[in-house]
Amino acid sequence: MAWIIAFLPSITVTLLLLLAEARATGGGDWGRNVQAWGVQLALGMLLLPLIANSDRFSLIEGRQLPFWAAFTLFLLVKDLGEYAYHRAQHAVPMLWAMHSLHHSDPDMGVLTTQRHFWGDQIVKQLTIWPAAMLVIAPTPAVIGIYGLVSLWNLLTHSRLRLSFGRGSWLINSPAYHRRHHSALPEHYNSNFAALLPIFDVICGSYRRPDGFPPTGLDKAPASIAELLIWPLIWNRPRQSPASQGLAPSTSP
Repeated sequence: MAWIIAFLPSITVTLLLLLAEARATGGGDWGRNVQAWGVQLALGMLLLPLIANSDRFSLIEGRQLPFWAAFTLFLLVKDLGEYAYHRAQHAVPMLWAMHSLHHSDPDMGVLTTQRHFWGDQIVKQLTIWPAAMLVIAPTPAVIGIYGLVSLWNLLTHSRLRLSFGRGSWLINSPAYHRRHHSALPEHYNSNFAALLPIFDVICGSYRRPDGFPPTGLDKAPASIAELLIWPLIWNRPRQSPASQGLAPSTSP
């Protein structure tokens, strides 16, 4: 029951954004996105509690700070970790093999938010998440509010044509993040930020969003089985019917 309550805000916001997207063209690979989401939820319930460690050492105790200070610091540290890991996902072959599943949606939409390979959350649980806890130990209230703020990721992946223009360096938006997912080569390696584009500005990867580019990769999983083993097959060319001895018939 606790898991259901914890995910109610995410499910509610997702449904609302899906309604807002209803008039947008395209539909994305929604079936595969839902499958990826289900796999992640199952893994989260079964495995992640086993490797979580609540007794980590922290340089700063959040409960000793005013709430606003503890939350701001935790938000900055967590978002910096997400930014650094995202850059690594596009630079380290093993991480890209997993992350490419997220980029394979042919038309990015709100459900793409949950289109991640199941191994990603395990790697994060062992790297950037404990690193953030090493800097500051958040209070339950800080974690709760951060969870609500994180729902912004659902909006940034949505198909809504929302851009903050010259203010795009202040906070992520659907237009800002769609440029990151763009299938156009001139848009590659830009706009990695999860919430705060200031990290893109500092590291030189900030680009003001322009237009509504197409998204997706040359290949996407064709079944839940491929989704589960995606890093092993993501760059293998698909066999044509002719190469399998199944050449299509021709009309007389």
